[in-house]
Amino acid sequence: MRAATDKVVWGKGAATSLFQPVSVTVCQYDAKASGQDYATVSAKRNSKQAADLFALVNAPKPVAKKPTYCTQELGPTYVLRFTDNDRGVLSYTVETFGCRRLVATSLEGQGKPGELPAPRQVSPELIKSLGLR
Repeated sequence: MRAATDKVVWGKGAATSLFQPVSVTVCQYDAKASGQDYATVSAKRNSKQAADLFALVNAPKPVAKKPTYCTQELGPTYVLRFTDNDRGVLSYTVETFGCRRLVATSLEGQGKPGELPAPRQVSPELIKSLGLR
């Protein structure tokens, strides 16, 4: 999870994603999770909730350079797996601490060409909306 986020090239990718989600799975990981650790909490959201969350993911402007100002605080990392009508899956990793990176890590599914959305930083609105319920 963290390796894919660290490998991303900042300043490269689509400004926004044209993906049209119908559902999303939100998985929360502990700050020190690595390797094959499982999510400590997960939740599913459907249609309007998924579209609203996706709008928050797409809202911040792409960032050209990897953030250099990062706090030492630890907090949860989220993986958002958006699914569309064709069973395509667009995954994002969201750090709610430190550098607050918001990175698209994979786009899977038949007929899903195109580049991943550019990395950006997490907005306070997105962090607030990720409260698992």
